[in-house]
Amino acid sequence: MNLAFPYRFDPTGRTAQTDAASHIRDMIEQLLFTSPGERVNRPTFGTGTAQLVFDPNSDVLAAAQQQVIQASLQQWLSDLIRVRSVIVTAEDATLLVTVQYTIIQSQQQQTQQFVYGGGTP
Repeated sequence: MNLAFPYRFDPTGRTAQTDAASHIRDMIEQLLFTSPGERVNRPTFGTGTAQLVFDPNSDVLAAAQQQVIQASLQQWLSDLIRVRSVIVTAEDATLLVTVQYTIIQSQQQQTQQFVYGGGTP
């Protein structure tokens, strides 16, 4: 069962479900938004990317976060995806994270983009 994220109910009042590809995208988003230490029983889960919106933006910060994200994806989601690339770009007050990966079960290639910071609409 693939639960929808964020948690919600469907029109029938049951827990909303989603397809496997959307569920994996949701798990990547959870990993990016969670800070290490935030989950009691999984203290190393997360990348801390959401906290970076309060730090000065720079190419050095983007490069360091790129390594953290790639390592976290491999640690926590390696049974579901094979990471092809992670690109983190610092643009003005925003941090743009692009993750390219292959879903292991279906061999479907995906590219997802996540935007953090002042430039989000």
